[in-house]
Amino acid sequence: MTTKADAPGPRWDPAQYQRHSADRTRALTELVARVPPLPAAPRIADLGCGPGAPTLTLFARWPDARVTGYDNSPEMLAAARRVAAPAGGSLDFVEADLAGWLPAEPPDLIVSNAALQWLPGHWRHLAGWVEALAPGGAIALQVPGNFAAPSHALLHEIAGRPRWRERLAGVLRTGSPVLDPARYLEELAPLCAEVDVWETTYLHRLTGEDPVLDWVRGSALRPVITALDDEPDELAAFVETYRDALRAAYPPGPHGTVLPFRRIFAVGRRKP
Repeated sequence: MTTKADAPGPRWDPAQYQRHSADRTRALTELVARVPPLPAAPRIADLGCGPGAPTLTLFARWPDARVTGYDNSPEMLAAARRVAAPAGGSLDFVEADLAGWLPAEPPDLIVSNAALQWLPGHWRHLAGWVEALAPGGAIALQVPGNFAAPSHALLHEIAGRPRWRERLAGVLRTGSPVLDPARYLEELAPLCAEVDVWETTYLHRLTGEDPVLDWVRGSALRPVITALDDEPDELAAFVETYRDALRAAYPPGPHGTVLPFRRIFAVGRRKP
């Protein structure tokens, strides 16, 4: 889910990430449903494949596909390789830094699900990836668009408090690491014969104790968990403070705790 940078990226917990797998996978299902027809036995590259289970969902759309998942998280790749064996030779996982990734041979589809937000300036790589596609191939991406939501705003506000400001300086991304939908259209339209860009806000109905905290433990909170791992008391205090803020921002209701989650989608077909 990460890309190498000057500082180490967050350490991922595949089991925690998959605790909300049904909700997290909805966006990938919606994304691949809009991909235009591919040739028989298409070659697919999954960028930022994570724990592997989401990659398996690609076979629901393309049962005869040859899929390679790419990630640079050792924890995620270890989990992904455990799911590769049942798929036989049609699925494998490879360590890769997305900042320098290009395919060894042209894929029919490059797909990325909730990963490119971790790659700074990922939109600058779109032209190279589209050019690397097989003629008529497609690129399909989905990124979260909720960086102004309370879940993220509160995380930044607490990280900037005097107690943690110095320790967490530079740990969290500033601003929005993704583009608005119109900008993805602007980036892809000159490169593609067809482009489809849209956004969806899911209203996830979460259950259990502190479910929003449980959700972000698998994603947005990972950089803080990694940075404070060697200071367990500080990490516990941070998480407790953040938990209390999330409880106020996302109170439980009669239909569970509702987490609005905006996602941005783009699908483009390379010019023949």
